[in-house]
Amino acid sequence: FTVPLGRRDSLTANRTLANQNLPAPFFTLDKLKAAFAVQGLNTLDLVTLSGGHTFGRARCSTFINRLYNFNNTGNPGPTLNTTYLELLRARCPQNATENNLTSLDLTTPDQFDNRYYSNLQQLNGLLQSDQELFSTPGADTIPIVNSFISNQNTFFANFRVSMIKMGNIGVLTGDEGEIRSQCNFVNY
Repeated sequence: FTVPLGRRDSLTANRTLANQNLPAPFFTLDKLKAAFAVQGLNTLDLVTLSGGHTFGRARCSTFINRLYNFNNTGNPGPTLNTTYLELLRARCPQNATENNLTSLDLTTPDQFDNRYYSNLQQLNGLLQSDQELFSTPGADTIPIVNSFISNQNTFFANFRVSMIKMGNIGVLTGDEGEIRSQCNFVNY
């Protein structure tokens, strides 16, 4: 899809501020919805943008409690497929370092597709925040997940809309920031 160009970027990076605006990987559905609402995003945006986890990797530290001590119970998370649990425990032993990584999408980790949602249906969501979209009883997110499973083009169309919507959050104007010549470097 065509990405709008010309957005002004900050002249500095602020990790603390960035992390304040990112939902945590252990958030419940209610917390996810609240975090998205603060940014002007709705439930459809939440489910759609979470589909960005169809590729990429996560550090074991972002989900290790789900494997060994979910909510301080001393047990794994109840919404985690037991076969997947064993695979993840092999990749992320309890003494895993920050360098231990695993794919966000079990089935097609390097492809942008709708399989992320099928993984949720099979209780193979890596992050608890992902699995919440399908495993929260009675949630209004479940029909959205199911629609994206049944029609990849519906997911793609919604992803375009939600990405552009997200890209319009906190836009700098006037002489704030700069339009970068190379997106990962300040123009000096």
